[in-house]
Amino acid sequence: YWKLSGLCVSCVSSGGAAGPRLSNNQLYKFSYSTEVLVDRERGSREGSAGYRISSDVDVSLVWRDPSSKDDQLIRLAISNVRIEPASHRPEKKNVLHGSTAESVLGKTKLAALTKPFLVHLRNGKAKAFYSYWAEPATIKNLKRGLASLLQVQPNTGKVIENDVSGRCTVEYKAVKGQVTRTKILDTCKTAETGFTTHSQVLGVKRKSSSVTVFTLEDGFIRSAVAEEMHSLVVNARRTVAAKVVSRQTLTLTGTEAGPLEAAGKDVSGVVKSIDAKLAAVGIVAEKVKTQCKGCPSLFEHWQAQQKQLEPETLSKAVAPRSFLALIQSIRKSSKDEILKVLKSASKTSLPQVVDAVTSSQTAASLDAMLDFLNFTDAKGLVLQERFLYACGFASHPNERMLQALVVSGKIGSPDIKESVVIIMGALVHKLCQKGGCNLPTVVQVKKMILDGPVSTQVESEVQMYLLALKNSLLPEAIPIFTKYAESEVGAYSTIALTALQRYDVKLMTDEVKRTVNRVYHQNRRIYEKNVRAAAADVILSSDPSYIEVKNLLLSIGNLPHEMNKYMLSKIQDIIRFQLPASKVIRQAMKDMISHNYDRFAKVGSSSAFSGFMAQSADVTSTYSLDILYSGSGILRRSNMNIYGAGKGATLHGLQVAIEAQGLESLIAATPDEGEKDLESFAGMSALLFDVQLRPVTFFKGYSDLMSKMFSMTGEPMNVVKGLILLTDHSEVIQLQSGLKASAEFQGGLAIDISGGMEISLWYRESKTSVNNRGALVVTGNVTVDMDFMRTGMEVSFETEASLDFITTVQFSEYPFLVCIQMDKTTFPFSEHLTKYDSLPSGKNVVSRKSKKQLVPGSEFPLHQENSNMCKRVFDSSW
Repeated sequence: YWKLSGLCVSCVSSGGAAGPRLSNNQLYKFSYSTEVLVDRERGSREGSAGYRISSDVDVSLVWRDPSSKDDQLIRLAISNVRIEPASHRPEKKNVLHGSTAESVLGKTKLAALTKPFLVHLRNGKAKAFYSYWAEPATIKNLKRGLASLLQVQPNTGKVIENDVSGRCTVEYKAVKGQVTRTKILDTCKTAETGFTTHSQVLGVKRKSSSVTVFTLEDGFIRSAVAEEMHSLVVNARRTVAAKVVSRQTLTLTGTEAGPLEAAGKDVSGVVKSIDAKLAAVGIVAEKVKTQCKGCPSLFEHWQAQQKQLEPETLSKAVAPRSFLALIQSIRKSSKDEILKVLKSASKTSLPQVVDAVTSSQTAASLDAMLDFLNFTDAKGLVLQERFLYACGFASHPNERMLQALVVSGKIGSPDIKESVVIIMGALVHKLCQKGGCNLPTVVQVKKMILDGPVSTQVESEVQMYLLALKNSLLPEAIPIFTKYAESEVGAYSTIALTALQRYDVKLMTDEVKRTVNRVYHQNRRIYEKNVRAAAADVILSSDPSYIEVKNLLLSIGNLPHEMNKYMLSKIQDIIRFQLPASKVIRQAMKDMISHNYDRFAKVGSSSAFSGFMAQSADVTSTYSLDILYSGSGILRRSNMNIYGAGKGATLHGLQVAIEAQGLESLIAATPDEGEKDLESFAGMSALLFDVQLRPVTFFKGYSDLMSKMFSMTGEPMNVVKGLILLTDHSEVIQLQSGLKASAEFQGGLAIDISGGMEISLWYRESKTSVNNRGALVVTGNVTVDMDFMRTGMEVSFETEASLDFITTVQFSEYPFLVCIQMDKTTFPFSEHLTKYDSLPSGKNVVSRKSKKQLVPGSEFPLHQENSNMCKRVFDSSW
């Protein structure tokens, strides 16, 4: 009996069957169809791209082990093959119109597909799949897909099975003659693995399911209906989504007298006696190499795309689109082909080629870059830095990339040496994120950067190691940052405190909190204002206690002029924007000693403000703008942040910090407390997509300042420029039918960030500006590319935007006038959908749909006080 949940399904013999059993001398006639559909996740009016292969299948028993009725060798023969579109298509849009199976597959492949094959089934599981080595891989895979439908067990339970999809955990549920097989696709182990972006906000979410329902009758399969679905969605833009649906249907149409069972002791002997060329070729799918006929070489591709990658197009969507296409081409190319492009590129387009080659992240592309760049040459700074930044932004770096930086040899430029170490920290973080913290090179680099700050007395080198640790986000670095937070060197303290702010609040121990509070309240020594402001930021973002908040509130009124105003503004912003600390701040403000008019009516020009840049169902983008001035009216610190948050994850998209110090002598003003002996300095530091970049210095020292003062053109200084691969997801989806889909989702960003600082002693006015220009393209491509037909779709969206942040200060009187402007220009936004079916003959059908819109520009609203100031600044400048 077959026992299914206690019910007798079919009386086969005394003793339960462990799987389907075939009767001797009987031919089972089935109809079989397998189809694949590719579409948007929610479907579309014009129907899916895809096709259906239908056929008849004859199944018969070849041999059974005399000692076990569930040990059977089965013969399958496919005949009457038809290929048609999966959904109804008008003649013009039907690539298969007028085709036959022979014209699509070709005579050889059709003959191979209709050649019988054998499956060794033991206890309902496929132990071996016998076919011919010489057959094309696509044909063997289609046969494997059919064989996978014979695997079934009559009782409920979880098992591990091998089939065309790989080695997977499978769950069976049996009820009244029906068995449901659910494949847990996450568990499938296959030879072809892909990769994906680590960042949740920029990543791709995948959902998959595979269910087969068997109806059993007379000990064998009456019908099997399988449906498998894979959907991929870009988290940042859920309309950029695609799905692949695969269906298989096997239905018994009748039985008739069949061949007699063969004699023999074991399976291998029986197989040999049938056909010596039959071989156990494995049931798991084999790789199919698709030959691209008429595809351009990498060099030809580059020649066609070259103009789109010149610097002047970097703020246009054509740049990231060409960048993504070039990456796809580079990933299929050899080291020599890549070097040929690098050597032939124009001087102006070469930095963009370096971005593309490095972002490709293949062994050949890394080898080509290391051959091409000469790190001993100090003049090659631009290309070397572009290579390093592309490594820092790498979507799926491996140990070899980190190793390449460790052994990059003698480095000619001190700036590049600094960037190498800082970027090593970013790679350590990414490799640790994916479980590679114990890889030999990671262990070596961790030791180097953790020991780095105490291994040198050179200020710039200590900063370099601290910035590398800031990128690494290693928990072991927290005690180092805690120590340097109390340093006498302001730059060390600022890096240490801003680094601590990036850690998970759970890692902020009492010891760390005590140290940060000591810095803010100056319990042991006097600190610069911007160090104290950074300490306040850490306290307020690290789940502060009631006492911590109360002490902060009590300090307002006893701080330097502008710092009073900054702290007040910070507290009010947290409450207004309902940031996590707002609840405890409201509690503390109920105490009238902490919250009184004298304390909360301090004047000044410093400010802190947060707001929404964009809100959508997928991602919420926010900005924060903190500006701290010295008592003389000169900018001390300006910090602009942009965050993206979606589905519980946050990404620090951008931080641009401008710092200035020691400029009071210019306007004969008195420096603030703790800032009397500071060297004249102004610089800018950028953090982009969670990666801290090497800071840029505008000037350092009085003589440098004076020479720059008289040569200042007001032209902004470039901080970062280039192409970044933001989203990168690639996978091969082996379908149970034997067909194979490949999914490629990429997002490319062209970015140009510059910043500048001007001081006019004549007009007693200073101006700082941060200009951000960018173009973003995200594409999702899902293709079922068999060597007899190609079907697929591409979804994409693109946009171009610019954001300017300008601060004008007039310091001829106190309180000085400050106007902050944050402008977003009108920008285009478009979405595209392309579906395609093509045959090797060159016949193809393509359908396209687009949606375009213009999003109006705006000036971001800051606080009312700022609006009033701007009116006064611009009135007085006329």
